[in-house]
Amino acid sequence: MASTLADEHTATAATAPAPPAPAALPRRTRLFALPEVRWAALAALAFLIAFPLDLAGAPAWAWGPLYAVCYAAGGWEPGWAGLTALRERTLDVDLLMVVAAIGAAAIGQYLDGGLLIVIFAVSGALEALATRRTEDSVRGLLDLAPSTAVRLTADGEETVAATALAVGDTVLVRPGERLPADGTVLDGASEVDQASITGEPLPAEKRSGDTVFAGTLNGTGALRVRVEADASESVIARIVTMVEEASGTKAPTQLFIEKIEQRYSVGVVVATLALFAVPLAFGAALTPTLLRAMTFMIVASPCAVVLATMPPLLSAIANAGRHGVLVKSAVAMERLGSVTRVAMDKTGTLTEGTPRVAAVRALPGFDEDEALSAAAAAELPSEHPLARAVVTAARDRGLRPADATDFSSVPGRGVRATVADRTVEVGSPSGLLTDEQPTGVLQTDGLPTGAASPGGAAAAGKPVAGPEAARQAVAEYEEDGRTAVVVLIDGTPAAVLALADRLRPGAPRAVARLRALAGAEPALLTGDNGRTAARTAEESGMTDVRAGLLPEDKVAAVRAWQEQGERVLVVGDGVNDAPALAAADSGVAMGRAGSDLALETADAVVVRDEIGAVPTVVALSRRARQLVKQNLVIASVCIGGLVVWDLAGHLPLPLGVLGHEGSTVLVGLNGLRLLRTAAWRRAAA
Repeated sequence: MASTLADEHTATAATAPAPPAPAALPRRTRLFALPEVRWAALAALAFLIAFPLDLAGAPAWAWGPLYAVCYAAGGWEPGWAGLTALRERTLDVDLLMVVAAIGAAAIGQYLDGGLLIVIFAVSGALEALATRRTEDSVRGLLDLAPSTAVRLTADGEETVAATALAVGDTVLVRPGERLPADGTVLDGASEVDQASITGEPLPAEKRSGDTVFAGTLNGTGALRVRVEADASESVIARIVTMVEEASGTKAPTQLFIEKIEQRYSVGVVVATLALFAVPLAFGAALTPTLLRAMTFMIVASPCAVVLATMPPLLSAIANAGRHGVLVKSAVAMERLGSVTRVAMDKTGTLTEGTPRVAAVRALPGFDEDEALSAAAAAELPSEHPLARAVVTAARDRGLRPADATDFSSVPGRGVRATVADRTVEVGSPSGLLTDEQPTGVLQTDGLPTGAASPGGAAAAGKPVAGPEAARQAVAEYEEDGRTAVVVLIDGTPAAVLALADRLRPGAPRAVARLRALAGAEPALLTGDNGRTAARTAEESGMTDVRAGLLPEDKVAAVRAWQEQGERVLVVGDGVNDAPALAAADSGVAMGRAGSDLALETADAVVVRDEIGAVPTVVALSRRARQLVKQNLVIASVCIGGLVVWDLAGHLPLPLGVLGHEGSTVLVGLNGLRLLRTAAWRRAAA
């Protein structure tokens, strides 16, 4: 029926006017398209030029204007944000940083102030870039669904915008086209690649009565589909909405210093004003009073606290990057170490995402190599993932598939070709196994056997079993969560192949380490079928398995854990994982085969697809958090001691600056310990 549909509409397609191509829209924001990035780059450049000139003792006119450019370019945005917050009767750390930088410059500490300005400017630019890139990927996701569709009417075909389709319309989807809407198959048979929605590694067979999703890719057959949902209600549109909502409603995450910024900022400002105003009210001299207040503001400024937090996290980010894990921000690195629950996708995350031939069962009268070589010869012209797996398996055994002729592909059945004057068919059990297959004697002379001797084990005249043995093998493989493929030679079942998505190397150890780090059983969340999911879970050592999930189901599971007080880490790779990655407290995407949306939505990306890197970066984050706590203790002791000295006695300004700078350098060096390769090795142990 599918072939009939395809032939029936070929002439119409040839004469129908092509729909106008939609205007190309920029989908990925360029780095310097954002003003925050441009200002931060200017501030950093001016600082990097001024810094060596200042240290080398160059005249002030050489480096002074450069520091001024640094202060202006990097400080005006956080300063304006701080003033805006001040109008709303709140005092945040942005304004305090700018005031501290200006105060440092007022007493000649231009380097300190410039460093604070650059840290804040670059941090703000990275945050703005990450936000914009996520928005770009969400918009780009809409490209999965075609902009036009072929609607069938009483008068024939008409090309309409996909958004104009209404519930009840019938559309024609030709081979190789994407589905324009969610719907139900009315007529035809094909295989649809719906990995973007369900994560299944192999295309799913679709016949009359089956559900299909917008944005999925049709295979070799033509389908008539009744539209069941408006474009705004399709699964792909709901994914876009869920990602946007999750990104917009996720509670703001902050570094430790930002969580206490209000009280700290108010305290420093009030104390500084008091140290200046109260002595003046009692007749103190202006200059020493101002100098003492300024000294207090310098020693109490959060430079050491900021550096107590940032160097360990930035060092951990740099170390992870050298080992193939891209963590997008210091906040993301800090958050990774606090997870208490881990949820993982299956296809492309725990597994490689590519089907492999896991077993070959030759049926009576045939040899394994003989049947596999014939199947590979028939599949060689096909681009189907199953075909590539069969050909790869034959080549791995050293077999050389013979040339095939008269190749054809029948949707819902498989492929057929003539190999060495024999008809070879490879495809689904439901399409190939019938009760009419012969059970008598099979002549195999001339069949290619690769490395086997002519005729192989299937010597002429040997009796063969009928389809019963094939059905038994199929049932066993499917019960084990594998995909079964039947090979027929001249209409007789010759072998059953078991295909499975291979587990990534190190997956069981990664799961065990994540269980130990989080203190809870990791969960497998997948859109694949239950048997396949159970097999993968068993191989990887997981017991919490949730299969057949759509993207909204994964989000619901994440939300349920969060309502119980859990901090959730989601590990995934596909479009269908993006909503859960956005909703989770932390998200890690597998980078090599990950979708653009998943990569931009996640907080971290495993560039080399090494699943073992996920628990390692979590452990490294926990080490960074420990160093942050150490640094905060050091900074607090130093700041507290200097403040008490200034309040209770007379702290000379040079000594105050020295103590302040010493504590800043100390915590900075302590944080840099995580740059060492040994830190990654310890985290991986």
